[in-house]
Amino acid sequence: MTAKNSAAEQQSAAGCLYLVGTPIGNLEDITLRALRILKEADQIACEDTRHTQKLLSHYDIHKPLVSYHEHNELTRAPELVMAIEQGAKIALVSDAGMPLVSDPGHRLVTLCLRHQIPVVPIPGPSALLASLSASGIPSEEFLFMGFLPARSGERRRALERLRIEERTIILYEAPHRVAECVADALKILGDRPACLAREVTKLHEEFLRGKLSEIIAALEERPARGEITLILGPPEVTEGRTQGDSAQSLAARVEELMHQAKLDRKEALKLAAKERGLTRRAAYSQMVGSQASEASGGEEG
Repeated sequence: MTAKNSAAEQQSAAGCLYLVGTPIGNLEDITLRALRILKEADQIACEDTRHTQKLLSHYDIHKPLVSYHEHNELTRAPELVMAIEQGAKIALVSDAGMPLVSDPGHRLVTLCLRHQIPVVPIPGPSALLASLSASGIPSEEFLFMGFLPARSGERRRALERLRIEERTIILYEAPHRVAECVADALKILGDRPACLAREVTKLHEEFLRGKLSEIIAALEERPARGEITLILGPPEVTEGRTQGDSAQSLAARVEELMHQAKLDRKEALKLAAKERGLTRRAAYSQMVGSQASEASGGEEG
């Protein structure tokens, strides 16, 4: 008994775009359906033809390859759509995992949909899900941020906007920047539980689990290498305050957010209030009262 094809596959006799998930490390992590689609495809679009060729050679698949990456997708996407409209079945793969997840492909998918071309997902491995499942961090709700900005100032501003995030946060990071990223996260988000997953499914797979401060210490002893997923747990609440709260005054925190996260005063007050478990109205009253008290103390002095 064979599995039935999806409705989109059954309707795609003329042409179709397949989004095929490929291994993130171990070549055995590929589905039977993915292998079938790669064998049936007329052409395979991939980030790095040399990288994809290793996978295809391992499974004795011989198909024409065409490069599709962030530097050529503006011109390559229309070319692929024209081929599909003429009846071609194109499989899009990334170097690892699912296409479009922190990888190119969005332009091609939207163009196909605009031309009413069937787009069929072929699920496969995902570094963020594999890492999260083994992290020991709460997984019921999470926010995937992909790669944060490479520049330190922009990265810190992005982390500032995550201060009020109560869900688990998942990031991808380059090995040469991960120590700085973890240090920034510790400074801005507090000493949260975290997990640094490295080379997941590969020979040197490793999970560093603990508080952010402990992960920093581990990285100082031995810098990270390879593909990295960083998982930040929700802030721990202690006596009505979170780890990320500082002892600074509410007014000072509002000014800090306006400067560091480039927020207007209204948004900065809303964010500072949520950090402290206050309504915006209560935070405003507290801040006004504090400022009035300081002014009156100054006059008396």
